[in-house]
Amino acid sequence: MSIAGLSLALAAYLVASIPFGLLLARALGKVDPREGGSGNVGTINVARTAGKTAAIFTLCLDAAKGGVPVGLSLWLFSPLETAVVGLAAFLGHVWPVYLRFRGGKGVATVLGILLVVSPWAGIATTLTVPLLGVPSGFMSVGSMVACLLAPVWLLILGEPIELVVMSVILAFLVVWRHRENISRLLSGKEHHWRKKHTEANSRAPDELPDEKN
Repeated sequence: MSIAGLSLALAAYLVASIPFGLLLARALGKVDPREGGSGNVGTINVARTAGKTAAIFTLCLDAAKGGVPVGLSLWLFSPLETAVVGLAAFLGHVWPVYLRFRGGKGVATVLGILLVVSPWAGIATTLTVPLLGVPSGFMSVGSMVACLLAPVWLLILGEPIELVVMSVILAFLVVWRHRENISRLLSGKEHHWRKKHTEANSRAPDELPDEKN
């Protein structure tokens, strides 16, 4: 691992630590995402607490946290150094130094990494999230399964073993970050987006929350 590679990994961690979801929520005058929902600053919770507009921008920026430094590393360094840079970016988002190490769950950042490392694997992983999450009603399920399948796509596509190992580590870290979701799934208390949507649509107009995106 070169000094330049380590420097990029450190820079990736520090930039990925920037809580874009929190900053966007504040800029739009919305609720601090740490004070509602699951309490993290990732895309799903930003959608719950700050609306769709903030969530879309959060998704893109959180994906860029992984994609930009990994793309730069692929251009300049070896697969091993790229794997380290990717892991550093993920760790920065999930355990950000600026928020006392309380960040998001890392799914968007993983997708950004994969889309740059192997576009086809990234597309397959990205599509798996809604393909499983929407029918089941549990986006957490789609997210976890998608990340666990990512190493399989990379192997099939013949990507360097260092990047496959990176994806395995990322997948297990994503599952670890979803451990509370897993507990709620097992107890039948996990957030079901379709049920909430149906309940919201069944309310009288004067009962609907006044939320502007």
